[in-house]
Amino acid sequence: MPDRDFESIPRAKPRGDRNSPPLLIVLSGPSGVGKDAVLARMKKAERPLHYVVTATTRPRRAREKNGVNYHFLSRRQFQQMIDKHQFLEWANVYGNYYGVPKDEVSPALAKGVDTIVKVDVQGAATIRKILPQAVFIFLMPPAAQALEKRLKRRRSESSQDLALRLATAKKEIKTLPLFDYVITSHQNKLDEIVSRIDAIITAEKCRVKPRTVKF
Repeated sequence: MPDRDFESIPRAKPRGDRNSPPLLIVLSGPSGVGKDAVLARMKKAERPLHYVVTATTRPRRAREKNGVNYHFLSRRQFQQMIDKHQFLEWANVYGNYYGVPKDEVSPALAKGVDTIVKVDVQGAATIRKILPQAVFIFLMPPAAQALEKRLKRRRSESSQDLALRLATAKKEIKTLPLFDYVITSHQNKLDEIVSRIDAIITAEKCRVKPRTVKF
């Protein structure tokens, strides 16, 4: 996995009423709920966050870029990172490995930059155990039918895989109590979703007892 140039990350600017410690924001939800679309809109709107690029062994899809959408690794490369304890969390999801490299998170937080990471629900539960002071946001599909339409439109899963993802989504929604916030993800309301995430960040910056994430 190529090294990131964290020297280019600007120092954080205070948000809220005071200069509170940097937040680690964990964005999660079922496959196909729109996590990537939300993050893309946040980047386009130039929200002052560090966006963590996770690693995976799954094949790269059309239009995806290595080091931008994911760090695309071979299984051997991924295993080497596991052996060296270089992941904050990792898991086998639908037959492929996904993981959050520690060096995508700790340098940004050390510089005081609010950091956001996208993970599946299993990964969010693992991070909750390791770093309970992170902020956990669950993107909720408006309905099962809407989620199924999104997955079909993506055309990256077989009918069998699609059925598995929909069944898994039903189980994942039951984990909602593990999260701090829930936002319904309407596909045509990305700006509204981003505004709600902004509101969550602002509220967290105004806490009397701020969250402090320590590795």
